[in-house]
Amino acid sequence: MLSSLGMPKLVVFDLDGTLAESKLPLTSEMTALLAELLIQTRVAVISGGTLPQLLEQVVARLPNGANLVQLYLLPTGGAALYEFQQGEWRKIYEERLSSVEEQTIEVAMRAAAEETGLIDFSKPALYGERIENRGSEVSMSALGQHASIDEKRTWDPDHAKRRALQAAIAARLTGFSVGMGGLTTIDVTKEGIDKAYGIHQLCERLSISEFDSLYIGDELIAGGNDEAVFKTTVQTKSVKSPIETIVLIKTMLKSA
Repeated sequence: MLSSLGMPKLVVFDLDGTLAESKLPLTSEMTALLAELLIQTRVAVISGGTLPQLLEQVVARLPNGANLVQLYLLPTGGAALYEFQQGEWRKIYEERLSSVEEQTIEVAMRAAAEETGLIDFSKPALYGERIENRGSEVSMSALGQHASIDEKRTWDPDHAKRRALQAAIAARLTGFSVGMGGLTTIDVTKEGIDKAYGIHQLCERLSISEFDSLYIGDELIAGGNDEAVFKTTVQTKSVKSPIETIVLIKTMLKSA
């Protein structure tokens, strides 16, 4: 939970459901507030999505002149880290999966989908690919990558379907981390590579204590896609929507 330490030395945001609705760009109000926050402290965004997704949803929406050197991007659930150096985004690390590992994960995902009966791969996907190899992560979206936010919200409101898929996939794999991603998504990375790993790596690189950092997310619950954060010593603040995040950022800026 959040203590009264004033402005954290590092603020880490989840993306979907926290800064923006699933796979949608940030609103102009959110980006204006993030630009203000980037003047006051370092900011990181961690998401199961790819780097291009983070660049499109977040960076491209920031106002001209935003202090990008204070912004850190951790795509694929913390399996990679990018910094803005000399006018471009440069990779600091990436825990890539081999082609054999990707194939192993995909086989497990398809078998788990069949076992649970939750995804029928014999039928064509209506909303884009269901399984996406992201280099350092394999992601399975039950409805396809481009389903609408309303359809995603109604597919698994109590997490039961994702928990069943998660368990069935994990039972077929060793040496991997299997976690919930977005509203319909299961993400698989190398063992131990998750949001906690990303936070550990970033704090160490910046020489910032985890306790002096704040994580903000909408799934800070057991089984939620922010659960791994509890393996760190960062402060946490749970929000229910981007609207609550806006209120929180405004509060932080007033206290700066």
